[in-house]
Parts: sequence; C-alpha cells; structure tokens
Amino acid sequence: MINSKLSIVNTNPDINLAWQFVTETDRIIFLTGKAGTGKTTFLHKLKNESLKRTVVVAPTGVAAINAKGVTIHSFFQLPFGPILPDADVKASQGFNRKFSKTKINIIKSMDLLVIDEISMVRADLLDGIDKTLRRFRNKNKIFGGVQVLMIGDLQQLSPVIKDHEWSLLKKYYANGYFFSSHAYQQCQSITIELKHIYRQENPEFINILNEIRNNRLSKEAELILNQRFQPDFSPNADEGYIQLTTHNNRAELTNQKELDALKTKIQNFEAQLSGKFPEHAYPNKETLALKVGAQVMFIKNDSSQEKRYFNGKIGKVIKLNKDEVVVRCPDDDFNIVTKPEIWDNINYSVNQETKAITEDKIGSFTQIPLRLAWAITIHKSQGLTFEKAIIDAQGAFAHGQTYVALSRCKSLEGLVLKSKITSSQIISDSQVILFNESANENQPDEVELETSQKRFQLGLISEVFDFYSFLYPMNRILDIYYKNRGSIEGKVEAPLIAMKDAVTKLLKVSNSFNNQLKTISNEENLPETSNIIQERFIKAVSYFKKELDSTIVSSFKEFNFTTDNQALEKDISNQSDIIEEHLETKILYFKELTDGFKTRLFLDLRAKAVFLVKEKPKKLKKAIIDGTTNVELFELLRVLRNNIAQENDLVHYQVFTQKALYAICETLPTTKKELLDIVDMGKVRVEKYGTAILEVIQEFCEENDIEFEEVLELSKPEKKKEPKVDTKLQSLNLFKSGKTIAEIANVRELNENTIFGHLVTFISSGKIKVTDLMSASHFKELEKLIPKISYENLSDLKKQLDDKYDYGEIRLVLESLK
Repeated sequence: MINSKLSIVNTNPDINLAWQFVTETDRIIFLTGKAGTGKTTFLHKLKNESLKRTVVVAPTGVAAINAKGVTIHSFFQLPFGPILPDADVKASQGFNRKFSKTKINIIKSMDLLVIDEISMVRADLLDGIDKTLRRFRNKNKIFGGVQVLMIGDLQQLSPVIKDHEWSLLKKYYANGYFFSSHAYQQCQSITIELKHIYRQENPEFINILNEIRNNRLSKEAELILNQRFQPDFSPNADEGYIQLTTHNNRAELTNQKELDALKTKIQNFEAQLSGKFPEHAYPNKETLALKVGAQVMFIKNDSSQEKRYFNGKIGKVIKLNKDEVVVRCPDDDFNIVTKPEIWDNINYSVNQETKAITEDKIGSFTQIPLRLAWAITIHKSQGLTFEKAIIDAQGAFAHGQTYVALSRCKSLEGLVLKSKITSSQIISDSQVILFNESANENQPDEVELETSQKRFQLGLISEVFDFYSFLYPMNRILDIYYKNRGSIEGKVEAPLIAMKDAVTKLLKVSNSFNNQLKTISNEENLPETSNIIQERFIKAVSYFKKELDSTIVSSFKEFNFTTDNQALEKDISNQSDIIEEHLETKILYFKELTDGFKTRLFLDLRAKAVFLVKEKPKKLKKAIIDGTTNVELFELLRVLRNNIAQENDLVHYQVFTQKALYAICETLPTTKKELLDIVDMGKVRVEKYGTAILEVIQEFCEENDIEFEEVLELSKPEKKKEPKVDTKLQSLNLFKSGKTIAEIANVRELNENTIFGHLVTFISSGKIKVTDLMSASHFKELEKLIPKISYENLSDLKKQLDDKYDYGEIRLVLESLK
C-alpha cells in the first residue's frame, strides 16, 4: 500500500506540480487534498529526497512523531496561550527567548519549513512563527524569507480554541484558522490540491464524500448512503469491523467491555522509554493489555522488508508470547508475528563537519504496534484506512467529523451506519468552504510554475550582488564615532567612508544589472540554463570581486578603534562583526561562483555562510599603538582587567586605562617601580593590581621565550640572578601543602582565577584530580550530561545546563573528557 503511493508520485500531475513548486521555487504553498490523496506520502518523499535544508513541525506531539518532526511550540519556543499580534516576541514574558546558537543557526540556514496538519494550527500561532523567523532572519520579509509548505485538509481536523482564548483573539482575526493569520494574508501563497483519491475507487462513493465535504449532500446521495443504515448490526468476531465514534470515552468503554468478555488470559506489554519522550506524544499505551481473541489494529507501517501490515490494518490476536503478538487479518492467508516497533523523538541540530541540518534522536518509545480496535474515535482515525467500519456519527460535534469518519472507509460495501446521516449532521464551517472554493478557482499551472522558477532564480542572483545590508552597520559606527569623538581613538572615519562610497557604487551597478537580467529573462529560458544570462553573471562576479578586494576589504583591514567606554566598545564591535560576516559571505560567493550560477550550489553556499565567520577567531579590531607587537599580551591584560573589574564591581577603566594598557604592552614593565612610571597608573592602582599585572607579563614572557628575569634585573646588574621559578609549579606545591585556592592567591598576591588556571594544567598529568577542584557529585552529573549535548561553544553549553554548574566546573569536566 505504501509503496504503491510512492510510485504514483512520479505519475500524478498534481503531485508533480507540487513537487516542482516546493523544490524549484520559493513560493509559500498550502498543499491540500481530500482524505486518501497522498499528502502524508508526499511529506515522507520530501524528507527523503529534497535537497533543500528542511525542518518539519506539527501542532501536536503525536502529529510531530508521525511526521518525524518536532512540535511547533518546542522548535519556535512559543507559549501555548494566545499570541496577540502586538506581542513583542523579544520580550521574555510568555516567550522563552533564550534560543541556543544551534537553534539560531538552523533557523538562519534553513531553506524550507514544513508545517504538517496545518488545519489544526491557530491563526495567532502562525503569526508567532512569522515573528520568530523575522527576528532571526530578514525582518522585512514574510516568514523571514523562509519558504513555507503547509500540508493539511481544512475539511478535517480544525484548531482547538477555548472560549476565553477566542475572546482575546477575535479582536484581531476573522476566524481561528491559519488562513486568517496576518502572515498568511500577506504571503501571496498558492494552493495546490491533490485530487486523485487512492483510498476509494467507487465513483458513486467518491461523489457522496465530495458532497459531504462541501456541505451539499443531495437527497439522492443521502438515500444511497443511508442504505448502509443497520442500527442493530452485530458483526461476527472474524469479520474485522471497527466502530468509529465521536467521543473518546465511548471508544474506551467499548474496547474494555469487549476485552473483558474474552475468557482468555490477559497479558500486559510494557513500553520501553529512553531519553526524552513526553507523555503527551506517546503513540501507544505505556501498558498495553491484550488477550487472545482481541480485535486489534496496527498503528504503524511495518518497518521490515516484508511490509506485512500498515497503519490501520485490522486483525485478531491468535497467540501471545513474551515479546511478540501473533495476529491474523481477515483477508490474509498468513499469520503476522508482531514484534515491538520503535518511535523516535527527534531534535534538529547542525552536523559539525558538514554543517547539514540533521535529525538527532533524543528519545524513543518502543512498544507492540497494536491497539484494541473494536472501536476508535473519529479524531484518532485521522489518516487511517479501513476495509470495514461501523460509523456512529450521532453527536458529531465538530467541523468535518462526519466527513473524516466516512472517508476512512475504502468502499460503501464495507460501511455500516449505526445512525442515519442527514445534512443537518454535517457540520461544516462556511468560511472554510469559501476559502476552499477560492483556492480551487486559482490553482497554479505550468505557466505560473515557470514564472515562479524564473523569479526564484533571479532573486537568488540578486542576492549574490546585494550590498544593501552593509549600509546600516557602517552608518551606525560612523554615527557613534561622530557623537563620541573624544572617547574613541583609532582609524575609524576614513576607512568607513571609503567602504561606504564603494558600497554605494556597487548598489547602483547591481540594481542596473538586476534590471537587465529581468529584461533578458523574458525572452530566455531559466537563468541557470540561459547562456546569455550565465555569461553576464560570470562577468559580473569578476567585476564585483575586483571592486570588493580593491576597496572594501582593504579599507576594512585598516579600520581599528579603541575606547574606555564599555557601551561604545560593545556597540562598535557588534557592528564591526556584522560587516565582517557580510564580507566573508561575499568573498565566499565570488570565489565559488566564478563558473556560473547554479541554484543548488548557491543554496549550499548561503547555508555555509551562516557558519563561516563563527568558526573563525575574531580579528582584533581595537587599535594598537604604532609599533606594538605584543597583541597577545594586550588581550591577556584586557581579560585580567575585566575580571578584576567584575570581581570588585568596578568599571574596567577604573582598574587601569586603555592608554596605560598600551604603554604596558610597549614597555613590558617588570617591577612595581616601573609600573609607577606608566601613564595613568598611580600608586593606588599599582598597590592594588600591580602584582596581578606583573604575573601576566611574566607568564607571557616565559611562554614567548622573552627573558623576563634579565629584563627585571637589567637596572641592578650587581645583584645575583635568582633562579627561574615555574609559577604554575609554585601554585601546585602550595596546593599540595594543603592550602586552598583563596589562600594561595593571597600568599602569591594573584587573582584566584589565575591560581585555578595554574592547577587545571596539571589534570592531564594526573598531579591534580578534577574532584580536587570541584564536588564529586557535580563531576559525575556533568560527565554524563555533556556528551549528550550538541553545543557551539562554552557559553552555548552553559545555557543548556542547570545554573548550579559554574563555568569553572564545566571547563574542568571538558578537560577531563578530553
């Protein structure tokens, strides 16, 4: 059954059209279709075969497990209550805004977001997704510029909205469906309906289902349908009928009553859980009670090569063993030995080597893939196919329930009605019907596909040569500089103005180039197959690369600054980082696209660019006094200054100023007396912080083969040289003598962090144990936790761990794990 649907993907024109729109354009798409038209099969094919970087989400835990994705709320970290349009998604109230760097990188680099079971997604939830994507990507584009594929059938399950929630939302939305969201209203989506029905083959039955679907059940169809009305019908035990009912308690009571009536021995099968698997997403009962003679339904497709069963197949238990159940189905001439199946709970991460978005298994649920099947709710029958079913639609209380129930059946002959179906029982939402009718009238065709393909490729080419994003960070730095000239030193204005002039020039050229390509494309094939466009693209890459290298890159290398104002330093550094990221991206594009434009290649490069700069150590953009070569010492002393300031609740320049820092790096003072000669130091600062400063200088000299002691005694040649002492070994010996880190720091007049760093270096040799420096309980906990976590750096790891672990402890365990 499953294989036949997969093979049809290549022959069904609707599915082929949908496939091309998803994989070859960037259009926002609502993929819909009646029950049994292959929507789920399309999703599975997309996950397996699409080359786009894809994330799949669904509104509920069970739907996410079935779609092999994650829930909307967990991925986008959205609240479960109403999300009002004016809510600030950057605020912490209601939203968990602490996105890990891994999650941010996934969002920034993904090409396609698939939302399964979209009919269940509330309008405000879709707007919440839009806000989050805009936050981390392009704030001026719908869904941040991500292509979104929404899959579902509005005539089936609808969103659950409580009265108190709707009282808040109704001020902003015409209804609760996703198509009422502000994002959907603005996204110019296309709707593609899969029309070929694989579940039913009888035209008469298909026509009846269509009439019910559209809330237009004719008298003639009603008469034909109600010929299946048999209120006292009682099937034989071997016939394999399942009863569909509206309420969960009815189904549970029926199943329990039938199970209790069997005289055979009951046997329980316990699910095996590992890792993270939330209870609300359990695909089956944790304790499954079965008896020989019980009517059961398979709830998963057979994972073995034999494909003996599929989701929804009905059978009877004929034998129970310790770890398996033997089932016989009415139309089979063989028994099915059923063993436990595994459902995986996944999380998305980024492969550290390939940078591909990967699915990491974070938990699993292992259980026999069977459930009692004398009865099932209409809600839980969603997506299933039954040969024989008894429908009890009396009391249908929600939009689409009658249609879902009837459409589960393969034929009229296999259908039995416990209550008559009338038009009054068919609850359909008029707004859904109007939306579907409008969508049907505007189905895209091959012409729109080609137009969308061209627009997509031209848009990507435009992105290659777009320099607009450079302007804001450049202007921001210049604005800060002009308002704070007295507080900022270095080469700022001249390099940035040169860069800005070059960017402005390139913007004019790129606009003209893009307009030319649009004109040419009207008479040409797709850009990546057009010789004329490819020729012009190659020339443009050569021109832009030359301009980038000759002016923008060279000017950025000259740019540097220094300031004692921490807020200014942070702001300028942030904007400088943004410029560097943009530069690295353009350098990558112009290096790899010299042979022409290919969509697949560019999408790969765009994703790679997200990680490119993050992997490189940040270049030092702070100005160093002319002639200073000790940049490493500069950074070491800057870190020391920040640590002292933090410990003593000071502003960093109160420890020593930027000018003093430069002078120290230049002259390498080796005594407190020499420190006093440094500008801006003074007696109080030297007494408080001089020892720590000299310690850093001494370590720097030792590590770089600079004779610290010779410099130290240069002015006093008559004194005998003291033997060179290993400062780290000194700390170790004091620690071994029983002194604490605080006591050693006091004796040696050093910072506690420095002593801690000394001792850490002896862990690898075994002279110091990790548990000498941290509690054994924390060590054991972290030793188990850390290997299970994907993280970008120490800060990212710290965010994902409990606050009870400090940075020092985490560093120790990481050192131990090495």
